[in-house]
Amino acid sequence: MDELTTYIYSSNDTLPEGLLKEDFFHSPQLFELSKHTPRHRPYLITVVDAKGTVRSQLLALVRYRSSWFPPYFFMHCRVLGEGAYRRSNGEEACLRGHAHQWVEQEREQQMMLFELMLAKLKEHIGNSVLFIEVSNLSQKMFGYRSLRKNGFFPVKWMSIHNSLHSRKPIERISSHLHERIQAAYEKGVTTSEVGNEEDFRSFMRLLRHHNWLKPRRYIPDDDFFKGIMHEGYGRLFLTKYHKHIIGCVAIVYSQNQAYLWYTAFRRKSFAPLHPADVTVWNAIQDAHDHGFEHIFFMDVGLPYSKNPYREFILRFGGKPVSTFRWFRCSFGWVSKLLAWIYRDN
Repeated sequence: MDELTTYIYSSNDTLPEGLLKEDFFHSPQLFELSKHTPRHRPYLITVVDAKGTVRSQLLALVRYRSSWFPPYFFMHCRVLGEGAYRRSNGEEACLRGHAHQWVEQEREQQMMLFELMLAKLKEHIGNSVLFIEVSNLSQKMFGYRSLRKNGFFPVKWMSIHNSLHSRKPIERISSHLHERIQAAYEKGVTTSEVGNEEDFRSFMRLLRHHNWLKPRRYIPDDDFFKGIMHEGYGRLFLTKYHKHIIGCVAIVYSQNQAYLWYTAFRRKSFAPLHPADVTVWNAIQDAHDHGFEHIFFMDVGLPYSKNPYREFILRFGGKPVSTFRWFRCSFGWVSKLLAWIYRDN
């Protein structure tokens, strides 16, 4: 492989030309959106070859947080996915019958590039953040050796996605769930896209109230969601019952896939109307209507035997997959302790 150079860009830098734009979670679009979001600092790591071509890039988002309990103020860094990679032309290999060999070489190159970017991120932010989290990897074992080498430890996690191209969403849910959703419609429940400032304020009010007592659930500033809505990176939906806001969901799009990122529901106050069922169902149906291949649920949680949110999502006919989330704490002894605690999780 050609000589490679690794660069890192922070929120005050101007990004170079020739960046990959297909993967939203590692794109210059999300970099710019986060750059203008309060309490966010994005870092874009690139690997460039001798010809100046960007071979890969990885976007890391550092978030500034406060809490009621120690530490009262801290920063954490999150990486969503393994990064974006420029694929080499495998046409000649396929014509010669070496497609499998070409795929293996591509995978090995991705592993090497991922390790370079991960090491650069670790070197640059060092111990300035409380912890770094790498999640939503496309394959469970992706980057296993590189992450271990850089001091990360794995925690078993759950991932769920629904296929939208092989069968219609209505064919994947039970008749009981379908009847429940139809009954809610008949009572006057509706779901629609956020289209004005009043709807947006209602969306944010419910989202923040719902997640107020969930310390791990970080909700970005309003500007972040406005950017998603106005720049076309995704869509925001509200579920209403007359004048009451009873559910909301934020969906983002990347590489012909839909990702359900943030949700909030008033399950207890409006239990007979099943706001969670109606809201998620409409998000799935909308993704199908717009031709997306899958919808991914981004934060299903730990693989406990009893996980109410996971069981709720599975009602819509999704496929559960075991995966890892990787963490690295700035205090080495804390990482070792947590790695020991989660060793058999």
